[in-house]
Amino acid sequence: MTVTEPAAPSAAASPAPVRTGWLTALLRRLHFFAGLLVGPFIVVAALSGALYALTPSLERGLYAHELTASSTRDGMPLADQIDAAEAYVGGGTPVAVRPAPAPGDTTRVMFADDALPESTTRAVFVDPATAEIRGDLPVYGTSGALPLRHWISDLHRSLHLGDVGRWYSELAASWLGIVALAGLGLWVGRFLATRRRSSRRARGYRRLLRWHSGLGVGLVLGALFLSATGITWSTFAGAHVADLRAAVGAGTPTLVTTLDGTAGAGEHAHHGGGHEPVTAADAATFDTVLAAARTVNVNSGDVEIRPPAAEGTAWVVQEIHRSFPTEVDAVAIDASTMRVTDRVDFADYPLLAKLSRWGVDLHMGTMFGLANQLVLFALAIGIAALVVLGYTMWWKRRPTRGLATAPARGVLRHAPWWGIGAVLAAAVAIGLVLPLVGFTLAAFVAIDVLLGWRAGRVSPSGRRGAASPGRRVDSRCRGAASRCRGAASR
Repeated sequence: MTVTEPAAPSAAASPAPVRTGWLTALLRRLHFFAGLLVGPFIVVAALSGALYALTPSLERGLYAHELTASSTRDGMPLADQIDAAEAYVGGGTPVAVRPAPAPGDTTRVMFADDALPESTTRAVFVDPATAEIRGDLPVYGTSGALPLRHWISDLHRSLHLGDVGRWYSELAASWLGIVALAGLGLWVGRFLATRRRSSRRARGYRRLLRWHSGLGVGLVLGALFLSATGITWSTFAGAHVADLRAAVGAGTPTLVTTLDGTAGAGEHAHHGGGHEPVTAADAATFDTVLAAARTVNVNSGDVEIRPPAAEGTAWVVQEIHRSFPTEVDAVAIDASTMRVTDRVDFADYPLLAKLSRWGVDLHMGTMFGLANQLVLFALAIGIAALVVLGYTMWWKRRPTRGLATAPARGVLRHAPWWGIGAVLAAAVAIGLVLPLVGFTLAAFVAIDVLLGWRAGRVSPSGRRGAASPGRRVDSRCRGAASRCRGAASR
């Protein structure tokens, strides 16, 4: 929330309206109010995101018994492992199976359970070498998140408040990019105006401003990345992004799972296994279908095998390897003939679909493992620190009593006609693409207009304008000329 004040005009002369510098003044006001009012949401999203970034590694330690086999010996056929899991749960057909991805890992046999929340399955962890049951945990989503990661993910996404809670994260993600760009614009404008860096000997507010600006410039690309990728998960803006991608032919390719080819199931049709019923499936068929898929396009150790969700549909074998290089190829197979009915290869994805996949995996910290997670953690902590520094600057500039004065209103009155038109067009476009930004921006403007109207009624017209709108007079410096000069120069 970088806030700098223009120099005050001489009280002896009434300056003519200035048509230059209006954009900087607008950015200053936008950065101030957005940072002040949306800052708490950004802090919560950043801190919970920092915690989530470390959960893949935390999971490996906390659930080591469930995730680790007793030996690295060659595994039994999947049929034997599935039989052991079915016996453990008392029967039923798995909705999905994830074979052990590497020696020393366990196999996940996942069952639908109506007692679990949506998109959550009951996973039985089986030692591939001995068919020993190593654990029984709920897992969530296509990421296969275990309870710790799912709890933190839900905190980050919705504060455990359900669909309504998701508005907070969408608000934070949508405004984060706007605040970051406004702050960058202010920094560029100040740098071009002064052609020098802030003094390292600066104290008080000036030192905070230097820290805030330097940290903001260093983190701006990361903040924009988190904002853009976070929006793809949001309720309202995320739907608009999906529609836009589909309109330009950049949607994620769909795997057709019906045997007659008349309809398809998208990549998230069986999100986390879900609760969709499955037809009875022989455990031995899992081995046969996986072997057939490996002759086509499945060559990763990280795979998920899903039996038909209904009569007349195919088995699906999907790669789930999200680390680089990305392997998310999928194949649909008719188990009665072992004929491949459809296939989707990541290499054939449109560029925007690939970028979306990579962006999501980077955001979740799975693309480059621990290094990715540590960078995300540092970035999230840095964003939270930016907001805290902004609030500290706001507090430093407050008068003796009350709150700090906001940057002067009415900046668009000094803008040229084309500037006003560009600002209005941008506001409408952003509001359509990012609905929560549009609603909150309209609320900001309405509140600002009411406050301006109230200030006009409270202040006598003869006294208004005694001080320039661009100048603040600190009440603490009255009666002390040196302190007044210092306050005016800040």
